[in-house]
Amino acid sequence: MSGYVAILAGYLLGSVPFGYLVSKYWKGINILEHGSGNIGFTNVLRTLGWQPAAVVLAGDISKGALAAWLGLYTGGEIFGILCGLAALIGHSFSVFLKFRGGKLVASGFGVLLMLVPEVALTALAAWLVAVILTRYVSLASITASVAMFLAMFLFDESGAMKVFGSIAAVFVILRHRANIRRLLRGEESKINRKNR
Repeated sequence: MSGYVAILAGYLLGSVPFGYLVSKYWKGINILEHGSGNIGFTNVLRTLGWQPAAVVLAGDISKGALAAWLGLYTGGEIFGILCGLAALIGHSFSVFLKFRGGKLVASGFGVLLMLVPEVALTALAAWLVAVILTRYVSLASITASVAMFLAMFLFDESGAMKVFGSIAAVFVILRHRANIRRLLRGEESKINRKNR
């Protein structure tokens, strides 16, 4: 497989809308029409509960990791990064959902886990601390993206990986623009410990 075919495959992998598919299978609903209208873990959690949300989380992490692995296997670090980016673009702008999608946190974690596991685990730790302290998933996701960016330098990753980290962090924050506005207004929803 050529590197460029791998990038296309990465995009198609990222485009697989696990949140949409699981919600359709689990409850027969279109998750795009419920809650925030997002296909990601948080909206599925709030709408359907922990079990389907866990399946979505596993699927989104796996597709990011698989896309990055495909790139690494095909052409090394650079293609690992490019395939990972393609998966993130696919997740956020899925060809199967008329270019709608999620906010790429879980799929991004999967990409990082394959490319730079120490950075991925640092970002995960930051996410967990933030969500435990605040119960705002959006704030935890933004915190994790900043931690990921800083960890790229802390662990002295390659220049290409630092560029990837910068792009990914900015992309995550931009995808959370509406959440940031709600946080500033005090209107953002907290995760409910009693979710089904």
